[in-house]
Amino acid sequence: MKALTYHGAKDVRVDTVPDPDIVAPDDILLRVTATAICGSDLHLFRGKIPQVKEGDILGHEFMGVVEDAGPGVEKLRKGDRVVIPFVIACGHCFFCENQEFACCETTNTGPGAALNAKSLRPPAALFGYSHLYGGVPGGQAEFVRVPHANVGPQVIPGSLADEQVLFLSDILPTGYQAALNAGIRAGHAVAIFGAGPVGLMAAACARMLGAETIFMVDHHTYRLRFARDTYGVIPINFDEDDDPAATILEATGFRGVDACIDAVGFEAKGSTTETVATALKIESSSGAVLRQCIAATRRGGTLSLPGVYAGFVHAFLIGDAFDKGLTFKMGQTHVQRFLPELLDRIEAGELKPEAIISHRLPLAEAAQGYTMFNDKEDECRKVVLTP
Repeated sequence: MKALTYHGAKDVRVDTVPDPDIVAPDDILLRVTATAICGSDLHLFRGKIPQVKEGDILGHEFMGVVEDAGPGVEKLRKGDRVVIPFVIACGHCFFCENQEFACCETTNTGPGAALNAKSLRPPAALFGYSHLYGGVPGGQAEFVRVPHANVGPQVIPGSLADEQVLFLSDILPTGYQAALNAGIRAGHAVAIFGAGPVGLMAAACARMLGAETIFMVDHHTYRLRFARDTYGVIPINFDEDDDPAATILEATGFRGVDACIDAVGFEAKGSTTETVATALKIESSSGAVLRQCIAATRRGGTLSLPGVYAGFVHAFLIGDAFDKGLTFKMGQTHVQRFLPELLDRIEAGELKPEAIISHRLPLAEAAQGYTMFNDKEDECRKVVLTP
């Protein structure tokens, strides 16, 4: 089959690789009909995530049709059209029973499990996201083996097009969890840092949950323009405003917003000190956005972090956060928990995640799609690939 494979930083290629097979009784074999390039895929593309090996198949946002199923698969049958959560969960461990699917303690048996064994249990396995997260082949391919198929896949009604539901695999539940973690209620003011796909989905969900005022901070004018026109945000371009938090404070009567959502993560543009420290591997994550979020949030407010962080952060203002009594909520998304509700909301017309798609390419052109998305060419917001 054809699949998008990793060959080093900024070197991904569509290669011919062996077809996947059914391995476990609860596996399905999926024929991919749509897949997408996620913002977190760019961390891999840039060589920022360890334990990515030559030839690894990338991609964790995908859906398709069940081609075959193991004898232990009870909820699906051949021909079912399904969307696949990027988190692989067993459904029966302590965490899965508590609906904390991203914390599943059985699916990640790769190097990540060994590295974490002495300090904490490893995170759940993820599709196409390094051997730290299980080394499971991803979905930017013609076919995928999907393990634990009784837990993850969501059957999709024939009335909905692929593009309407594809983002149920990751960015829509991630944006929704971010909004829920932020405690957004009717009348709230929220600031979202990062106008990439997750930030845009967080804005859509914040608006759906009743947020009255949404500030959005980014430096790509076309993204901010889209967010303003589509979700009614107040855009702040940090290339033109070197202290967005101060602007947000002034706009809220110097109280601050009820919550901030950090949809940027560890590759945020930071200070010269942070740039040097990261280059020397003294630290692995920039704290630039976190500092802005702490400053912009009111006392007793909440910081929600869907953006990916790793390792250590420079100048984390724990004293300010303590003085303000802030709550921090973060982590990978418990996709399976939210899929049914979000599917219902899409069917009801309350959410239209496909609005963010800017480019559609065949899988054969996936490498060009990565470069376009990474370099923000042609006002690229989101790339969907079709095998």
